[in-house]
Amino acid sequence: MAITQERKNEIIETHKKHASDTGSPEVQVAILTENIVNLTNHLRTHKKDHHSRRGLLKMVGQRRKLLAYLKNNDVKRYSALIEKLGLRR
Repeated sequence: MAITQERKNEIIETHKKHASDTGSPEVQVAILTENIVNLTNHLRTHKKDHHSRRGLLKMVGQRRKLLAYLKNNDVKRYSALIEKLGLRR
């Protein structure tokens, strides 16, 4: 279910803003999106896994908060990230 360190490094490399960037909203949203996709696939096969479902809902809420923050502070970065990740917002 969890993403590997190599995959996480790839995500950070594609979304970072400067050389040592690991915590910008873009990077955080990209990592959360990857985790959400993986957990959604897990829950398709394990429908009664309610503990993981709760974790999924927490991640979705966190991603939503980060996207709202980004939208309020810089709409261009927000639009670029939504387009890049293929989110519907």
